[in-house]
Amino acid sequence: MQQETSAIWLALEMVLTGEHDLIEIVGLSLQVSLTATTLACAIGLPVGALLAILRFPGRGPLLVLVNALMGLPPVVVGLLVYLALSRSGPLGFLGLLYTPSAMIIAQTILIAPIVAALSRQVLEDLHGEYADQFRSFGLGPIQTISALLWDGRYALLTVALAGFGRAVAEVGAVIIVGGNIDHLTRVMTTAIALETSKGNLALALALGIVLLSLALIVNALVYGLRLTATRAAYA
Repeated sequence: MQQETSAIWLALEMVLTGEHDLIEIVGLSLQVSLTATTLACAIGLPVGALLAILRFPGRGPLLVLVNALMGLPPVVVGLLVYLALSRSGPLGFLGLLYTPSAMIIAQTILIAPIVAALSRQVLEDLHGEYADQFRSFGLGPIQTISALLWDGRYALLTVALAGFGRAVAEVGAVIIVGGNIDHLTRVMTTAIALETSKGNLALALALGIVLLSLALIVNALVYGLRLTATRAAYA
């Protein structure tokens, strides 16, 4: 018990003093997850918007597929990306395996379907509310999508935050394609797993504190955005 207590105090000291290895790992985690979230939004928001307003043959099965992809097993995604980026894979010539870029690719694949599915629901609800007005104004698909994206901006920011939360907490895919290499591809989740297995509880706990703090911040931002959206709706 004394060892655990000492580890907790040392972990708090590391967080408060900004210990170098801790800052490096947290910085890489944020860089990878924020980049992946940005790319996932660039892919998922247009896909979600098109699925929300367009009606075409095969839309139903496509919706089922997008919703199913929300539950992609991270280790399977990591394995597929690994096979694609390995030396014998089709993208092996890029030399991206065991780099932050490979981790970004894996996280993007994981969270893009989440962004697409959630944004589709948000925008479809808005489109149903304003469809008659859009038709009366004679708006085309691009103009309709632009109007929906602007009107649903707060809800879509919530979707983006949900994607970021999923990305920053992911471990299975990034450890496969990143390799958990010290000072190169070690992020918070993979470092916690490694340091715990090594018995370095202080660093693992410090990273856990930061990860939990990020989760609280993301949830607080989501709650704040929902309040803002509600007030804007009744303004």
